Amino acid sequence: MSLRIALMVVAVAFALAACEGGRRAAAYDVATGGRPQRGAAIIRAVGCGSCHTVPGIREADGVVAPPLNFFSRRSFIAGELPNTPENLIRWLRDPPSVEPRTAMPSLGLSEQDARDIAAYLYTLT
Repeated sequence: MSLRIALMVVAVAFALAACEGGRRAAAYDVATGGRPQRGAAIIRAVGCGSCHTVPGIREADGVVAPPLNFFSRRSFIAGELPNTPENLIRWLRDPPSVEPRTAMPSLGLSEQDARDIAAYLYTLT
């Protein structure tokens, strides 16, 4: 009986962990107002990978700019802004307005494009 209970506890723990991952992704969707899958498509379309390495984006293996691995764990964006959804969306829309000497260009992203990219970047844990 105790082995059976232990196995049930392990099964429940795995199920909760899987649900937590789903809740985390959904939380980013809500926090940014974006959709991660669309964000990944925009990242490919605008060529972010020519400068950045972006996990989950094929051929996004640039070395000019910082890799975006573990983006959701970072404290700051571009060494300037606290890493919040609002700040990331602002940065993505117009990087030079945040850091005038940045090498990152303004890509002409719409508000929704920036929200979608932000939602994707926050899935990089």
